[in-house]
Amino acid sequence: MNHPTKRAALLTRGDVIGYAGEWRTVKAASTDRGPMGGLAVVVVWEEGGSARFPAGDELLVREPESD
Repeated sequence: MNHPTKRAALLTRGDVIGYAGEWRTVKAASTDRGPMGGLAVVVVWEEGGSARFPAGDELLVREPESD
């Protein structure tokens, strides 16, 4: 199965991305400085928890499921 990718810096609320072996929905995304001073994106998940990615990372995305 092929999934498109999206740069972390372009994530928006509602995006569904593959992370840690499961699909998670972006609740909020904000920018911050990474540990080496580069741009990082902090993502808060609808499912709970958060993650930090370098802004240039490419992440797997898929269409949100319909209710």
